[in-house]
Amino acid sequence: MSPASSKVVICGAGIAGIAAAYQLAVEHGLDHVTLVDEGNPLSLTSDKSTEAYRNWWPGPDWAMTAFMNRSINLIEEIARATDNRINLNRRGYVFATSDAGKIPFLETMAKAAEENGGGAARFHDTAQSAYTPSPERGFDSALSGADVITDASLIRRHFPFLAPETVALVHARRAGWLSAQQLGMVMLEAARAHGVQILKGRVVGIDTAGGRVRGVHVEQQGERRTLDATHVVLAAGPMQAEMAHMIGVDLPIRAERHFKVSFPDTLGGMPRNAPMLIWLDEQQLPWSDEERAALAADEEAQWLLGTFPAGVHGRPDGASATLILFNHHGDAVDPVFPLPEPEYYPEIALRGMSTMVPGLKAYNGKTPRPYMDGGYYMRTQENRPLIGPVPVEGAYISCAFSGFGVMASCAGGELIARYITETPLPDYAPAFLLSRYQDAAYNALLERWGDGGQL
Repeated sequence: MSPASSKVVICGAGIAGIAAAYQLAVEHGLDHVTLVDEGNPLSLTSDKSTEAYRNWWPGPDWAMTAFMNRSINLIEEIARATDNRINLNRRGYVFATSDAGKIPFLETMAKAAEENGGGAARFHDTAQSAYTPSPERGFDSALSGADVITDASLIRRHFPFLAPETVALVHARRAGWLSAQQLGMVMLEAARAHGVQILKGRVVGIDTAGGRVRGVHVEQQGERRTLDATHVVLAAGPMQAEMAHMIGVDLPIRAERHFKVSFPDTLGGMPRNAPMLIWLDEQQLPWSDEERAALAADEEAQWLLGTFPAGVHGRPDGASATLILFNHHGDAVDPVFPLPEPEYYPEIALRGMSTMVPGLKAYNGKTPRPYMDGGYYMRTQENRPLIGPVPVEGAYISCAFSGFGVMASCAGGELIARYITETPLPDYAPAFLLSRYQDAAYNALLERWGDGGQL
């Protein structure tokens, strides 16, 4: 089927769907592309993002690193073309620990990232080592790869705000954050200027008569209409499994609730020039003696005295706010909206982050006007996305972006567009096909996969 005769309906106007529309219309010149969503564009999950990006990904091979490198290339192209309207920076990610036993793990992780194409690993174990801080603004730094710092004086010199018991850190360099809303709007505006139509309605069915896509049934204000379609892209985020059932496809994905909290950092607990910060150690939250006694006496609150997992992370947000995420529950659930709010989340997140950044302890017990939101991470077992055709002719999926949807959106959209327009695919494309689970060797690999790179 020639591109000129293609009619593509994209189900879902989150950042994955918008990126696919942008690639199809702007980069590949397709004339008949329609985005369908029950809500407003970028409003369900995409606007709940941490807005961060990284090319720092665990193995067991190079595919995720190559995919993210490509996506970051495309994001940087948009930043340059728009005079950095998307506020892209390259502050990096800092993974830190107070456990000297984790140093070999950090060194191995940096070497593995280098082998997978993430850039050179540099090791700093003396006070005189030539470590270069990241720029506070801009994204054109020549540094990639990662710096492993194990000298205490070097850590204190460059990261004086970290907990004094920090013994080692890794600073991943091709990483930082951006405005996800602006990235989505830049692509959406360009797509609309190239003829992409946006239809507000609920997808209620997909016509697959004869084993191929023929149309999409949409309900608008109680009335149904059918959109002619030669191709359909399912990019429905938390609704993806339900929508895939419309074409008889079961997807191996699950939903996890994740939340974040932001608050006005009036006391300057988080330095404005800090990178993204991730604490690699389990912890017990820093309660005062009086608070600990009160919690111990309350059966319903005693759990707050327990051990919390590694992985609390946060960063400065704009001129005066701080943003923190602490996935201390990690439960698999069925998506429901609005999300049920977890108990004590702002207090848990702030105290957890204060273990890494003690300056935040000034707020313990009095979190200033916290704002909390959240969404669902839709993920596969190994935490890799699903992008490409499924066993219905003309049907494609773009989903399971877990917590990396914004950073992966551009390469994911490009991959969908290349499948539909039958243009050459990148080498990493097979790693994200649904059909990978039919490969016995891949299934054996899943049994010993290890870390999926989720924060």
